[in-house]
Amino acid sequence: MNFTKLVPNIFYADIQSGLKIFIDCLEFSIGHDEIETASPFCVVEKDGLRINLFQNKEYAEKDKPEFRLVTNDIEEVYAKVASKFPELLHPNLSQVTLRPWGAKEFAIMDKQIGIIIQQW
Repeated sequence: MNFTKLVPNIFYADIQSGLKIFIDCLEFSIGHDEIETASPFCVVEKDGLRINLFQNKEYAEKDKPEFRLVTNDIEEVYAKVASKFPELLHPNLSQVTLRPWGAKEFAIMDKQIGIIIQQW
């Protein structure tokens, strides 16, 4: 058995929130766009990663995912996020911090998702 990608689905009450964190803040691009349809949906992509964003209030209320994005230059990512989107920094991990398990991390969040940016 061989797998090549993991593509998470994230549900938002308003897909514009997802576009802010992924497109504006994390500089993903839209690879597939059905945002202006009756059931808004898109695929955001960056560096071989893909994430499906859906607008579905019912599912958004039930699902609050958290995941990690691993980078080789956490200081660069942090500088961009902190300078342009300080409101997205998670209050419990708003600075690059060396964690007890040996990774450097900081976190961002919106109403729907928590994302930990990590460098080993």
